[in-house]
Amino acid sequence: MNIKSIQEDFLPLIERPSRYLGTEINSIKKDANGIKLQMALVFPDLYEIGTSHLGLNILYYILNNHEKIAAERVFVPGIDMEAYLRSSNTPLMSLESKKPLKEFDIIGFSLLYELNYTNVLNILDLARIPFFSSQRDDSHPLIIAGGPCTCNPEPVADFFDAIVIGDGENVIMEMSRSWLKWKENCRGEKEALYKMWSEIQGLYIPAFFEPKFDESGFQSLLPRFSKYQKIKRVIVNDLDKAPFPDAPILPYGKPVHDRLRLEVSRGCTRGCRFCQAGMIYRPVRERSVDTILSLSNKSITATGYEDISLLSLSVGDYICINPLMEQLMTWCEPRNISVSFPSLRAGTLTPELMQHIKRVRKNRFHYSSGSRKPKASRCY
Repeated sequence: MNIKSIQEDFLPLIERPSRYLGTEINSIKKDANGIKLQMALVFPDLYEIGTSHLGLNILYYILNNHEKIAAERVFVPGIDMEAYLRSSNTPLMSLESKKPLKEFDIIGFSLLYELNYTNVLNILDLARIPFFSSQRDDSHPLIIAGGPCTCNPEPVADFFDAIVIGDGENVIMEMSRSWLKWKENCRGEKEALYKMWSEIQGLYIPAFFEPKFDESGFQSLLPRFSKYQKIKRVIVNDLDKAPFPDAPILPYGKPVHDRLRLEVSRGCTRGCRFCQAGMIYRPVRERSVDTILSLSNKSITATGYEDISLLSLSVGDYICINPLMEQLMTWCEPRNISVSFPSLRAGTLTPELMQHIKRVRKNRFHYSSGSRKPKASRCY
């Protein structure tokens, strides 16, 4: 009996078996023939949390749009499933093809919060992959990471071959194209791939720096190569041109955010010193009203959701929020689709905005702090 059959036979005996099916609406399964790069996108938390992460869905969409690349998802198994995997000596597998994680070419982790660092190690352990990059040879997959935690990558740098600093939409495809070129020409020499990756903006290669500690225990990094001394954070300048999934995966089980999520802007105008997100997602970038309306139409058709969530650090700071809501609610009202704001400063909630929102059904608001007024800009 193969590994896939063993896991499927156990599914009726565990909690929430839909976590492990991998057959959701809009999930992507590719024929292995013609695929050159197999990448696992790992969210180090439970399925219900990870499947709601917008960044993972964006990368899944971008990578699978390339004919030679197949991206599959991996989440932390539940306690009962983990116990079964260990007792049956079964390795952790991806959702789509039930392929053991250690057989992928690249494994990419999304690091959203530091408390999940232990889950990163647990996943590597379940996949039977050595923790430290220095312990992995050419037979092991390359381990990379991205997300807000990479603004301070050193606590986990020893575990990864490469770490993305900043927005990942463009970097992930540059890394993939470099890998395809390396695989074809360099015959698996990892150092050659590192050098190719080091030329990509926003990509940190820990192996190319030597950590040094002073008498007080403070660390400094000494570059190994004169042409690779600093890593500049990479940003997506134009969100309208950035790829965004218009047919997101529709989970069987109920995720923590069971609605259509549309990112209207990235970054924040406020500059609050206590807010990490307001600092690391700078500068402010906004999607146009036309782009948001087009994505709404396509995504609702592909999913059947009855609630749209507009995502931003503070949706009320979106400079064209009233024109957007007027047009969006005109389209949503006859379809009985509501619009909600997961993050909104109380000072930006106007009577006009409230009138738009309650045209379909009442919604609760989640407020965020901040007192400075947003900068003005033109609607487009």
